[in-house]
Amino acid sequence: MPTALITGASAGLGREFAWQLAESGHGLVLVARGTDRLETLAAQLRAAAHVEVEVMTADLAHPSDVERVAERVRDGERPVDLLVNNAGYGLGGSFLRTSAREEVDALTAMVGAVLVLSRAACDAMVPRGHGAIVNVGSVAGVMTSGTYSAHKAWVRVFTEGLARTLARTGVTATVVNPGLTRTEFHERAGWKASGAPAFAWLSADRVVADTLAAVAAGKAEVTPSLRYRLASLGLRLAPRSLVRRVSRRF
Repeated sequence: MPTALITGASAGLGREFAWQLAESGHGLVLVARGTDRLETLAAQLRAAAHVEVEVMTADLAHPSDVERVAERVRDGERPVDLLVNNAGYGLGGSFLRTSAREEVDALTAMVGAVLVLSRAACDAMVPRGHGAIVNVGSVAGVMTSGTYSAHKAWVRVFTEGLARTLARTGVTATVVNPGLTRTEFHERAGWKASGAPAFAWLSADRVVADTLAAVAAGKAEVTPSLRYRLASLGLRLAPRSLVRRVSRRF
């Protein structure tokens, strides 16, 4: 039975990754900050999909917790075949309103943890000659929506470079760039995007299904839905002054 380790697994896209991977026969290692929600999800997955589910409570804003999860990824006796770096959150305020501590914690969770866990996965997977890494980016990575955009821009470029580095090793790296997706994310962050029109929203199951299909095909990047692929292309080609104006709406 292949095993997937998912960070930020208790809600949103992480939870959907857990369900779809369990239904395809993967054992799971679920990582998130809230033990109760993880244990509830683990029990549901075991009952519904009859797979092995391990729970790890960890706050990836803390380097010691990141290293503890990295040790699990590197564990050769309990190999992880698929790493999903999904953990992330919005701070809900501009850079002038958040504290330096909040910003450093977010940077650690959404950039530092992705780097450390991806390296741990490479250390374990490359010698075996197989495995896959999924890093959850965002269309926000081509916008200028504060440090969140900066984090996701780093995730995209890092993953594209990692995919090139891993060529011909049997290990793949894929970044997924979702647009607005119906999860708890925007409400928790208090972002205005929660009031966007209905046609702008994607479903979590569509995003995850497209991502897993891209992983199976060995693709380095996937942007679910034609409308967000076109929007992303437009933002990449547009003058940055226009991108800054558009980004102020979110």
